[in-house]
Amino acid sequence: MASSSSYSNSPCAACKFLRRKCLADCIFAPYFPPEEPTKFANVHKIFGASNVSKLLHEVHPHQREDAVNSLAYEAEARMKDPVYGCVGAISILQRQVIRLQKELDATNADLVRYASGGARPYGRRAAAQSGVCFISPLNSNDRHDPYCHDKEEEN
Repeated sequence: MASSSSYSNSPCAACKFLRRKCLADCIFAPYFPPEEPTKFANVHKIFGASNVSKLLHEVHPHQREDAVNSLAYEAEARMKDPVYGCVGAISILQRQVIRLQKELDATNADLVRYASGGARPYGRRAAAQSGVCFISPLNSNDRHDPYCHDKEEEN
């Protein structure tokens, strides 16, 4: 008896997208539920339904969910950035980690100097008192700093 997907009464997102009947043994049904149509649409556009089906048949059943999640992530990244995909996102994050590590190293060096009595306190409040303002590297669009006062505002 060929019924619709065993997971629900409606066809899975893949079968719905491909306009075919969703059978009980549909390879896509467990991984592309009907409530997530864009997940399959993106994967289909980037990789093709036939290639995804072949891949899912070649992968061990316990690895299929991870494979689909990886394909969906890469497909979404490729939709946003067709040239670099998720590699572009990874590269941006790696550069951010390097920049933050350098900032942390510099801050730790300042703390060591302060603890040894070789320098004045170095922080937002102390810097604001000396007339220096900081912009956070994590959110450069946010120019508001509660410890930073413009000289013009004070006049």
